[in-house]
Amino acid sequence: MDKIRPHRNAIALIAGVVLPLAIAAVLIPFRHDFANPAAALVLVAAIVAIAVFGNRMAGIVATISATLWFDVFLTRPYGELAISHRPDIETAVSLLLVGVVVTELAARSRHHRQAATEEADYVGLIYGFSELAASGAPASDLIEHGQNELIRLLDLRSCRYDPNPAERPMHRLDHNGHVMLGGEIWDVGQLGLPGPELELLIYGQGQLRGRFVLTPTPGQPISFQRRVVAVSIADQVGAALLPHLRSA
Repeated sequence: MDKIRPHRNAIALIAGVVLPLAIAAVLIPFRHDFANPAAALVLVAAIVAIAVFGNRMAGIVATISATLWFDVFLTRPYGELAISHRPDIETAVSLLLVGVVVTELAARSRHHRQAATEEADYVGLIYGFSELAASGAPASDLIEHGQNELIRLLDLRSCRYDPNPAERPMHRLDHNGHVMLGGEIWDVGQLGLPGPELELLIYGQGQLRGRFVLTPTPGQPISFQRRVVAVSIADQVGAALLPHLRSA
């Protein structure tokens, strides 16, 4: 399954073309005894399977393919892209509409499932960081762990810790999750984090404890949820550094 996953959408797209054709071809010998609405339901089942396995595009392709081959192979005149009976026209239109609807439902279900999985990952990430801080790990370990998590979370090219303020003004990921550019909110969700570098300030008890200097991947969109989790990581680093700073 792990080997298939990177090519999942391509496989689903090919199946969207081939599977409805294969099903329609199998039904050809039975088209005089097998009601066309029943044949359409079989094709809808194939569309659902492809839409669930792949993505929205694969489902739409499967819907078009199913409607096309239903018309050519299972309605009179056979072998032509034409339909002579009104009930068959209604069935074909229904097949097309139902295919589009189930594809959209599958895409939305997949999106919600992915969002729920990501949220669970974020909670686990923050909890794991809290556990590390509570264990009394050295400050260097906390900072390194924070850098690694930020690189993964924000799709960064690199991330480094700097205990000192910036020598000159630079872009900043604010603690509200936004990036201001030219007095306006930069659309990070569409355009990605601005470069070549930006900073994420680290506070502990209201005092500046340093900053993470982020080197973003150009044009890589970053969701608001990811940015909020990044801010939470910086806050936890700041809180965890306080005991170390007091004892230094």
